[in-house]
Amino acid sequence: MIILGAGITTFVFFLFPIAGAMLLFYGIYQAVSEAKSSDKAKIKARLQERSSGSGAEAREKRIRESLLRSRDQQVSNPLFQFMSGFKLVPKLQALLDQANIDMPATKLMTILCGISLGSVPVLLLLQLNPLVAVVVSGLTFLGPIVFLKIKRNRRMKKMVTQLPDVFEMMSQALRAGHSLAGSIQLIADQLPDPAGTEFSRVFHEQNFGLKIEDALMNLANRCDQMDIRFFVTAVLIQRQTGGDLAEILDKISSVIRGRIELLGTVRGLTAEGRLSGWVLFVLPILVFFASLGMNREYAMTLIVDPNGRLMLCVAGMMQLLGMAMIKKIVNIKV
Repeated sequence: MIILGAGITTFVFFLFPIAGAMLLFYGIYQAVSEAKSSDKAKIKARLQERSSGSGAEAREKRIRESLLRSRDQQVSNPLFQFMSGFKLVPKLQALLDQANIDMPATKLMTILCGISLGSVPVLLLLQLNPLVAVVVSGLTFLGPIVFLKIKRNRRMKKMVTQLPDVFEMMSQALRAGHSLAGSIQLIADQLPDPAGTEFSRVFHEQNFGLKIEDALMNLANRCDQMDIRFFVTAVLIQRQTGGDLAEILDKISSVIRGRIELLGTVRGLTAEGRLSGWVLFVLPILVFFASLGMNREYAMTLIVDPNGRLMLCVAGMMQLLGMAMIKKIVNIKV
């Protein structure tokens, strides 16, 4: 056993420098190749921008290419096909679409699983605690998903703030004589992401032969926002029963604008509660580090002593629970 352990140690001792040298060489090669191609890439991008005429047209070109690219072609890899059987993949794909990241969920799932599973033996070879290795492996899997959720939430909040302007512009376009598809194209050309991107996708979907009702339903399902569902429902009812769609859009716009103002008022009134929650969350951590600086032996009892570590874990869980409760209290839905 001693000889076997020494052999593994010697193997790891030679393996890591070789792997590090290979990664360093690959990084230098990538940096040199990108530096050589940067000028060509800039010229190509400038010519594409000049030929497209505007950023909106370039965005529309990218959306058309993504619509023409089949998901079946993207998951032709047997490993991707295996990953597509997991229940998490459709939710992850919706998360990627809402975050405006053009990547198949099967590919992202494969990358995350590979990194997560590959990090465990590497951490064990570094003689880390198995529990720590499992926790780090889980964080490498969940970290990108949390980042996607944060990006999705910010993008959807920006989408909601753009909706009043979207519906007002659509109502003005309808009164000027444009069709519903023409007003959607106007939104796609005039407004930035995310409203411009999402409505550009709707326009190109119906331009490729999909019914505009189905394209709007895809928009509602893709964004999963209550205000967009109100808009899609109003449009579907109007196309079946008739009526003044411009007036309906004006009313929806005024309702959404009033709700946004009310939400801002509520957030202003609950700001003190949110600040109190962050103070109560950060204050024990600052006190611990202050005690660590003033009386190190006294503070290290929480780390060295087993009962101290248990108390520290319980305190951390109670801190997280308290922060979640405060967030639940001050998060008033409007």
